[in-house]
Amino acid sequence: MNQRRSVALAAGTATLLAATPLSTVFATYSWAIYCAFVIGAVTGAGIAARALRARLWAQLLAMLGALVVMVTWLAHAPHAFLGTIPTRATLQSFADLMSSATADIEKSGLPVPDTPGLLFLTSLGIGLVAVLVDVCAVGLRRPAIAGFPMLAIYAVPVFVHVDSVSPIPFIIGALGFLWLLVTDSVDRVRRFGRRFTGDGRGVDVWEPSPLSAAGRRLAFFGVAVAVALPLFLPGMTSGVLSRLNGYGPGNGPGNGNRPGPAVNLFATLAGQLNNGKSFEMLKVSTNDPNPYYLRFAVADELTASGFRNNAPGSGQAVTAKGIPDPQINHKGVSQHEYHANVTITDFDMGRAPYYLPVYQRLAGTQRLDGSWLYDYLGDQVYSNRSSTKGKAYSFDYLSTTYTKAALRAADLIDPQSSIREYARVPTQEPAQVDKLVNQLIQGKTTEYDKVEAILAYFSTDNHFQYSVTTKAGTSGSDLVDFLTNKQGYCQQYAVAMAWMVRAAHYPARVAFGFTRGSSRQGQTYSLTNQDLHAWTEVYFGGIGWVPFDATPPRSGSVKTDWAPDANNPTASSGDDNGGSTQTPGGVDASGEVGNAPHDPRDFGSGGGSVVTTDSGSTAWRWWLLGAVLALLIAFAVPGVRRGLLRRHRLAGRSRGPSPDVTVEAPGQMQVVTEPAAIGEAHAAWDELVDTLVDYDVPVSDAHTPRVVARRVIKELDLFGEPADGLRLLGRAEEQARYARVPEVSGDLGAGLRSVRRAVAATRPRRARLRAIVLPPSVLRRWRYRIGTGGAGLINRVGQVRDTVVAALSPRRLLARRGTR
Repeated sequence: MNQRRSVALAAGTATLLAATPLSTVFATYSWAIYCAFVIGAVTGAGIAARALRARLWAQLLAMLGALVVMVTWLAHAPHAFLGTIPTRATLQSFADLMSSATADIEKSGLPVPDTPGLLFLTSLGIGLVAVLVDVCAVGLRRPAIAGFPMLAIYAVPVFVHVDSVSPIPFIIGALGFLWLLVTDSVDRVRRFGRRFTGDGRGVDVWEPSPLSAAGRRLAFFGVAVAVALPLFLPGMTSGVLSRLNGYGPGNGPGNGNRPGPAVNLFATLAGQLNNGKSFEMLKVSTNDPNPYYLRFAVADELTASGFRNNAPGSGQAVTAKGIPDPQINHKGVSQHEYHANVTITDFDMGRAPYYLPVYQRLAGTQRLDGSWLYDYLGDQVYSNRSSTKGKAYSFDYLSTTYTKAALRAADLIDPQSSIREYARVPTQEPAQVDKLVNQLIQGKTTEYDKVEAILAYFSTDNHFQYSVTTKAGTSGSDLVDFLTNKQGYCQQYAVAMAWMVRAAHYPARVAFGFTRGSSRQGQTYSLTNQDLHAWTEVYFGGIGWVPFDATPPRSGSVKTDWAPDANNPTASSGDDNGGSTQTPGGVDASGEVGNAPHDPRDFGSGGGSVVTTDSGSTAWRWWLLGAVLALLIAFAVPGVRRGLLRRHRLAGRSRGPSPDVTVEAPGQMQVVTEPAAIGEAHAAWDELVDTLVDYDVPVSDAHTPRVVARRVIKELDLFGEPADGLRLLGRAEEQARYARVPEVSGDLGAGLRSVRRAVAATRPRRARLRAIVLPPSVLRRWRYRIGTGGAGLINRVGQVRDTVVAALSPRRLLARRGTR
């Protein structure tokens, strides 16, 4: 019995390469070591069984036995005989490990840690895949079927990742599978002895087989297409289409530890605020008598176009002590623990990451599984797997108040601290902003006094007003336009203040969330899309991120003692109180009372773009219109191409007879001596054939033109002028093909038009429409050219590769050395 060791080793190696996608699931690479041991044991057992001439079922038992022994040894299972042979108690420990793996899957976020349960589950699963691959490739000699269990491994990261998986692990696994196919093919070919060419010349060992070379080229081309094609398909994340919206990874300052943004928070917020009707998004109940804003995300990267948000990248599961201690040990900072319940009715980002609204200073969560992570950099709860739709959860938090004295006494921020990243400003920051900030903070000595001066600037005394519209400017900077026109709404106020605080060299960012709203029953707040809000957060050393709301008061907004209303700074209850007061029915500077609607326009949008009414709410319409136009153009191209080709073919007939053509009396023969006229006869016949193909009339290249004309006349029951025109075209083509001195009579163009009208009249409406919009003659010609062109390109690339391989082949070099 042939042991096929080379195929068995290739099968084991291919299985290990197919497991590469698991690197996107685990935090470290311990799993790879476990898998290597398991696959090695299975492969060795299979080779040994075949060396003993065991049957296939015995080979299967040997590999399963080796798998159990290796898994027992790797798991350090208790009560195992000699540490490798499982007993009944060992099997019970296996069950415990499986239960532990299930719990780890439920509570862990990606990437998962190398827990004993997950390592046991992974090694056992990969071992079973190795057994199946060996049986298919070696035992059954069907290596192509082995691709199915290998593909099952790749399905794991595809299933658990909401975003797209890197194509590199797929390429590595695909190359392993191709290696297995090539090894099996070589093993089969070698059984037939020495190879010879068609002319009887012997083929050296180092020379590649033409068939195998073509197979390699097709294989690599297929892998390349499989990797590239999803990038151009709608709905595939992180593809070419998703990069067209400008949400790609930025190169401006900000936290570089996070991946590129998945959701543009500014655009999402603007789209909700621009909705023509108000609808409830969630309900929150809390025993806090005076809660601040409910918060869900931040934008902390500042580019020349404004603030932008990045997808969280520092998450730990909220169920695994992933929430840091929220307590602040600083004089003048008071904290009280409260509990809140949230029921989401219609709050959803549409795609990952999904954010959960919580109050700042989160202490703990309830009714949330391990798919929900806490990002300590942005103080936000998110998930890449679970949606917020219909979510109900609870959490504990510390309501925090600050005195002005405490903020003035905040610690100095270490210049080398990573928090300094949030104080960066673009290199092309407008000079007007620096000049204004320097004027505002002149004479101020503490961080808080400077921040307070910037906050006080956004007052009606400085002619700032809340408005649902903004004025266009000519400065080229949306920030400068807003500071000049002094008209805007919450997002613009939040971005402007955060930018100015950074210009003063202090960390600042923009937070997103909800105001208290205007609908309240007891301690339950019903928050709608009109309650969405944005404000500024400033970092103070030893204290953390402190909220400041520069937006003029409106219904549901909160003004605090440390961040009072810029229009009424004396309304606070004192310097050391640290409390907050709600401003119900706040009046904006324009004189409108109550819950004034938001304007979706904003200069601080992510992705380096400006969120305006057009881009925020109607951009999708322009994209849709562009897609429809592109689709219409794509459908029109074949028909236009067919019309141009028809006009080109008939152009010669419209110019009249050639000077070298002897014209006789009407109805007499024309002696054609000009090659151009012969070409016109061929062009007329080609147009006739394409017309028949377009209208789905069968045409055989094996028939002569006269036979084709006679058959079409009979099948379509043509008579009169169309039949005469068809006979004329057939005779002209025969004369042009076979006659030494071709002779034609009649107008070929008129004959073509009459035949076309007659053929179209005999076909159903669907065939006539297809002949106009998507003519089959054009599509078939394009398919043929694409196929032959692609094959030619692959063949040329293969020839270059074969030349290089033949020149650098070690076997050939050694053979040359042996002849010396």
